[in-house]
Amino acid sequence: MRVLVVRHHEEDSPGLVGDAFAARGAAVDTCLYPSGGPLPGPAGYDHVVVLGSNASVYESRDWIVDEVDWLRGVQLPVLGICFGAQLLSAALGGGVERAPAYEIGWVTVDPVVDGDAPTSEIALALAIGSGPWFQFHRDRCVLPGDAHLLAQNAVGVQAFTVGPHLGVQFHPEVDAAQLTRWIHDGGRGAIVRAGLDPDALLEKTAREEAAARIRADDLVGGHLRHASA
Repeated sequence: MRVLVVRHHEEDSPGLVGDAFAARGAAVDTCLYPSGGPLPGPAGYDHVVVLGSNASVYESRDWIVDEVDWLRGVQLPVLGICFGAQLLSAALGGGVERAPAYEIGWVTVDPVVDGDAPTSEIALALAIGSGPWFQFHRDRCVLPGDAHLLAQNAVGVQAFTVGPHLGVQFHPEVDAAQLTRWIHDGGRGAIVRAGLDPDALLEKTAREEAAARIRADDLVGGHLRHASA
């Protein structure tokens, strides 16, 4: 199994999600877009993971428009994370809008369980409901009509599927090392403006890391089972 991970910033990493794929024998390749060049062709890959960004999908920058078009044409299961989930929503007929609040920190979300849904979706919703998950976003998804909502909270949609694709608004990949890079690369100000202590948040992330690794592994396993169902 080969997995292509799209990164949007130098400081980003597939982190715990990449580890979960690797634990299943996957070769995980990353590309840096747009500063690292154009998006590669998906030939030879089995899955795509699209990470977050400090941009907003509705800004309609050329590189964002191109990535939405690229995702629309990818004939592989996609795991979209935060901005990646928003790109996925836009590519598949939905949209993105500003959320009512800037959501930062460790947050539990509410699973949405449809008893008539496939077993793989029910299992994914329950796994996501086990939380908490790390959040760092200001926008939210407006789902396509054929999406299946898996989790939400007062801020908005937190997880959904469309066919074999999974979008999650939270960051299952985040460990203490990732958050440290974000804090050092401009994230400290956003955390402070949200009324949080960056150092305390980093300490909590370090304490949460072992459990977060298990949750990320469960999420990736659930995504793979759903994509193959």
